[in-house]
Amino acid sequence: MASSIPEMLRAECKCEDMAKCILGLKELDINTYKTLLENGPLTAERLGELLERERSTAYRSLQNLIAAGLVYRETKSISIGGYYYEYVALEPIVVKEMIRKTIDQWYRKMNDLIENFDKELLT
Repeated sequence: MASSIPEMLRAECKCEDMAKCILGLKELDINTYKTLLENGPLTAERLGELLERERSTAYRSLQNLIAAGLVYRETKSISIGGYYYEYVALEPIVVKEMIRKTIDQWYRKMNDLIENFDKELLT
């Protein structure tokens, strides 16, 4: 992945590259999100099986996705008592709007910094 904006502009970027950059995700997180989209709500254990990873690895990826706002968890009751969690991916259309808003916020912030660029250089 490119390490600067000029490199990124010259490189062949995919949607996944953009999502990783803007949302701070890793390759496993993208695969986790895709797996949830393809299979619907899953437990961390089942997700680990589908990803061919340990449950704890799947759980860490889920925590990254929850922190990024792409996944949420639902509490499910067990009839004989107790509960478990299922993890649900937000629809791509919602994620697209999240990414768009994040980029817009970043643009405004960068534009403000540019406006003060010459003043800050002279102080």
